[in-house]
Amino acid sequence: MAYTTIPKSTDYFNTTLYVGNGSSKTITGIPFPPSLVWIKARSAAENHVMVDTARGANNYLMQNTTNGNDTNPEFLKSFTSDGYTLGLGDRVNKSSTNLVSWNWKANGAGSSNTDGSINTTKTSANTTSGCSIITYTGNATAGATIGHGMGIKPSMIIIKELAGGNDWIVYTQALTANKILYLNSTAGENDNNVFFNDTEPTTSLITLGSIGATNGSGVAMIAYCFSNVKGFSKQGSYLGNGSTDGTFVYTGFKPAWIMIKKSSAAGTNWFIFDDKRVGYNPDNDYVSPNTNGAEGSTVYLDILSNGFKLKANESDVNTNGATYIYMAFAAEPLVSTNGIPSTAR
Repeated sequence: MAYTTIPKSTDYFNTTLYVGNGSSKTITGIPFPPSLVWIKARSAAENHVMVDTARGANNYLMQNTTNGNDTNPEFLKSFTSDGYTLGLGDRVNKSSTNLVSWNWKANGAGSSNTDGSINTTKTSANTTSGCSIITYTGNATAGATIGHGMGIKPSMIIIKELAGGNDWIVYTQALTANKILYLNSTAGENDNNVFFNDTEPTTSLITLGSIGATNGSGVAMIAYCFSNVKGFSKQGSYLGNGSTDGTFVYTGFKPAWIMIKKSSAAGTNWFIFDDKRVGYNPDNDYVSPNTNGAEGSTVYLDILSNGFKLKANESDVNTNGATYIYMAFAAEPLVSTNGIPSTAR
């Protein structure tokens, strides 16, 4: 019996490694036309870069800053059917620099969604993989809603106002709608109803508060939404145990990508791991979305066939009794539609 509705995870999520050449470079071989591309230099201190089809090529955001939308034709110049073309910008294509890009499939440029009280400018939603990119203009009205188009309740929402100055706001179902985190910060959870009006998202709508960071009056905004999809994606939380024989987190698939943040206290970075950089336990190198730092190599976790296991008594990922939130995407389901089980690395 099939374990998942997505028999091949790489049809919807992909990690690509490349070396910059300081000139024009086309990245190919992604098994789908990417809708969301997140790029980070691994061997150099460079800001993160996020580009999507809803805003269009040449437009980028930097997750480790509060800067707004900027344009540069020398970053991601164009999207293609199996990748994208880069210019000579150092953050995405510095000569001899090792880089990583994480790529998601939504639904191209998208179109306006009229389900909510605010008609979105663009909603690019994939109902199979539970991924949606939304652009909209805020109205500063508590309880305003926007349509996400996925048909499944979002389990993580990341919102950024495009004018600049405000933090990246993160909702996760693990904390509920009355608490948020900041993607660009080491801060812990913030309990405040002005971001999402203390209202959980539904299978069709996201409810907004009245603050500029999620719903500024006349301000262009963007939201990246992800849902739990059995065998493909999982957002949740775990408790640290303060041991090198650390907490095991069950996802139901072999993770290809994991993002972790301590939510119960301030002072720790966000961490991203994937199965392509080095590619085997225990050398799961990380990058931090809230910093421009190069790749780090502290041994924090092992990636397993059905989840991940913490391997360090470190405040960053495994303080005894502390709460951590995570988001993970699959390399392959625990058991795929061909009946073959995945294996640990």
